[in-house]
Amino acid sequence: MRAVIQRVKKSSVKVSEATIGQINEGLLVLLGVAQSDTYRDAGFLADKIINLRIFEDQKGKMNYSLMDIGGAMLVVSQFTLQADCRKGRRPSFTNAADPSNAKALYKYFTETVRQSGVVVKTGQFGAHMQVSLLNDGPVTFIIESKK
Repeated sequence: MRAVIQRVKKSSVKVSEATIGQINEGLLVLLGVAQSDTYRDAGFLADKIINLRIFEDQKGKMNYSLMDIGGAMLVVSQFTLQADCRKGRRPSFTNAADPSNAKALYKYFTETVRQSGVVVKTGQFGAHMQVSLLNDGPVTFIIESKK
């Protein structure tokens, strides 16, 4: 499982020009599920992300987590994060999980984060979406459950 995490001042996601998810300070998480991913991977990433100390303290050091600041999370499924672009000019998506398994793990991830007390908003799984964000820093990380 691969996640691109962006620290944001605000972020939103639209489907067909309608805003379906919106947060203020917190994290935008783009989540890609691989064929080999399990619920253990989803749980690992959920715990890692909510506790990752990437928010600044009064001295400008990254000492606070999403939990510490009471921030929210916007989670958007993105199967293209599993693309293999090493050969040719067209990305291969053979490593991406099939939609039913990916959706189950995406939902498990979001529910695990919710159970920790974080406010979670989501995109619409499988839909064509427009994502907006005001990146804070900018601060962006890539986290993988298998590495």
